[in-house]
Amino acid sequence: CADATAQLRRSTEMTRLLLIGAPGAGKGTQAEKLAIAFDIPAISTGDIFRHNVKNETELGKQAKAFMDRGEYVPDSLTNDLVRDRLSQADAKDGFLLDGYPRTADQVVELDEILSANGTALDVVVQLTADTDEVVRRLLNRALEQGRADDTEDVIRRRLEVYEEQTAPLINVYAARDLVVTVDGLGEVSEVTGRILEALAARGITAK
Repeated sequence: CADATAQLRRSTEMTRLLLIGAPGAGKGTQAEKLAIAFDIPAISTGDIFRHNVKNETELGKQAKAFMDRGEYVPDSLTNDLVRDRLSQADAKDGFLLDGYPRTADQVVELDEILSANGTALDVVVQLTADTDEVVRRLLNRALEQGRADDTEDVIRRRLEVYEEQTAPLINVYAARDLVVTVDGLGEVSEVTGRILEALAARGITAK
């Protein structure tokens, strides 16, 4: 299976990246930088939801019904939305996924989506950051955005949930030798440089 995956990656010059990182690790900022560097779309589930809801697509209407009730969008619908997004023209030559997959089941689904297109992920970039520093960042962000409900206890719980849900995913991808780990702390350009250097070591260079 690993050999087949490697063969799929070698069969094209496309760049397919997955960015994983705790809230506050700078994932969104780095996703934007990498999308520009590789000339590929940065795709997040949040963006997918907002786009489909705004454009009142059939999938968007279904997602909105859950969101309006304050419920999570089910995996099955999230998978359909991602499948649809990855089938669009701008993702044909590569993409950067941010926020998906979040669960082991979604890893399996993504494998199936990519396999159906004869492709596979090239690299999973794991952004790491000191927990206390992340808490400080998120508290400052909450203060700036007037989000009084984002207390330190709530933020630390979110980080615990991230570790609980994401560690198994990282282990799956690490077993496929896809994970590169990069320190997410420091100046934005400095972190971007670290990521580009780690990717170059894997033979993946920016355009």
